[in-house]
Amino acid sequence: MNDVALSVLDLVPVRTDQTSTEAIASSLALAEIADRLGYRRYWFAEHHNMPAVASTTPPVLIAAAATRTARLRLGSGGVMLPNHAPLIVAEQFAALEAIAPGRIDLGLGRAPGSDPVITQLLRGSGTTSDVEQFPRHVQDIAALLSGDGATVRFTSGGEYTVRATPAATGSPEVWLLGSSDYSAQLAASQGLPYVFANHFSGQGLERALDLYRTGYRPSEEHPEPRTFLTVNAVAAPTTEEAEARALPQLRMMARLRLNQPLRALETVEQAAAAAADPATDQVVQDARSRWFVGTGESVAAEVRSFAERHGVDEVMLSPVAGALDAEPKDSATGRAQTLELIAAAL
Repeated sequence: MNDVALSVLDLVPVRTDQTSTEAIASSLALAEIADRLGYRRYWFAEHHNMPAVASTTPPVLIAAAATRTARLRLGSGGVMLPNHAPLIVAEQFAALEAIAPGRIDLGLGRAPGSDPVITQLLRGSGTTSDVEQFPRHVQDIAALLSGDGATVRFTSGGEYTVRATPAATGSPEVWLLGSSDYSAQLAASQGLPYVFANHFSGQGLERALDLYRTGYRPSEEHPEPRTFLTVNAVAAPTTEEAEARALPQLRMMARLRLNQPLRALETVEQAAAAAADPATDQVVQDARSRWFVGTGESVAAEVRSFAERHGVDEVMLSPVAGALDAEPKDSATGRAQTLELIAAAL
């Protein structure tokens, strides 16, 4: 197949003894590197109250990255819509589109991105979020972002027009994100681009893509189904270094899966020195089997094969390389190395 386009998903990881300021600085530096290397897009995730993740507000991070990049499409991977009022999301991304015209993606997800307490704090409506309203809210946001805006109809018969921004000349591209049959079917029914969160789940990928493609209803903006996939990736000059740099994120994933207390991301040395634990080791082994870890050439070959197998022309890398103790806390050395080596090999 033709060359695979590469993109980046960033959770803004926070390592041991690193501040939020340093973590965000390293991610913005990484966005600049991705822009220089010719990556297609750079998305920030939304997660809350996690010691190892500083990507809590995608719109703020997108705005910061927009001032430091020139070609990248910037977006959310994604905004967790049950946490937010649709009008606020539309206004934020309409403003981002005005800041970086033609470069903004709005990825929308249905999960809360945290626990019920955070959901209550974000929504101010108790622990029951508006998940059941997700399909209607997606449609509302698309309407609000359009030049004509959305029309509110009162029971009395009157109408009221609402626009996300006064004089839009363009709108962000809306994507649906998910790791379930539901999200694939919803994206198909609404004629929207779709991304399966393979980096997080990895289960049910083939079925989700089949449901999306076979059930797709063409829309004016998207006459054909459109999708790409996410993967966790670590590349280094040697396979041994790549495996070592993958271990901190693998161990964090194990803590999450095993419902253990979360903490800042370990450095490579800390992860290597950790005591063996059968339950953790099993989760690490299972997760590692789905990650792309190795030299630039070997990971690039996996990316090519993965893209061809699933019929996509774009793969979004989540660069999960851990940091060495001696590496500057405001740099993204291992993650930058991953992007550089894979891009060079592809």
